[in-house]
Amino acid sequence: MQKTDAFGTLVRRSASWGVAFKAACPFPSLLEHSRDPIRYENLGTDVLRGARKECRTMMLDELGTRICIMGPSNSGKSTLAEVIAQAKGLEIVHLDQLHHLPNTDWIPRPPDEFAALHDAAIIGERWVIEGNYSRLLPQRLARATGFILLDVPTSTSLYRYFRRCWFERDRRGALEGGRDSVKWDMIRHIAVATRANRSRYRDMIDGISLPKVQINSTKALAAFYRSNGLKR
Repeated sequence: MQKTDAFGTLVRRSASWGVAFKAACPFPSLLEHSRDPIRYENLGTDVLRGARKECRTMMLDELGTRICIMGPSNSGKSTLAEVIAQAKGLEIVHLDQLHHLPNTDWIPRPPDEFAALHDAAIIGERWVIEGNYSRLLPQRLARATGFILLDVPTSTSLYRYFRRCWFERDRRGALEGGRDSVKWDMIRHIAVATRANRSRYRDMIDGISLPKVQINSTKALAAFYRSNGLKR
């Protein structure tokens, strides 16, 4: 099923994964009567003029004080989260930092330990959390007041991965005491596994009833920053 949203962007809606997520979610009230997310994709000049006003209210004001940011690896989640946190005075939480042990080459914590850190982080009243870890998403959504999905192309994610490994030693969201290095497993994850994740995320966002936005390109992401007066 397809429909055209307010910006004239053709949006594909698929119910398969969204129905599965809804059935598994222990917080069904979050998944009813979802409002369509504002999407920024292939926006022309005239559309952007109208989008800037909508973006200011929807992206920041209406997203509230507990914002989830999800998206493929190396899509810009960490940077966006830190910029929003600074603009709104929110605590920043990078889930990769909670999931991995500091001063290691990205060695994961025991699952129970990570879950405890995650659940402690979402107790607060003012935060922006970036990261996926869908296993813990239901309780995150139960606390969140707004949701952002970054859905930039795979080529962009690969470019950002190589750039951060080779040139960004003090990047946002880096692991304490760790060092990014190019790994074949990560390249494969971005190029192969992430493609399936993108489809799931696109279907999932239609089933989330929180105020939300979907950003589908680097140009759209840049427009989002400009529209809200955000600086990277």
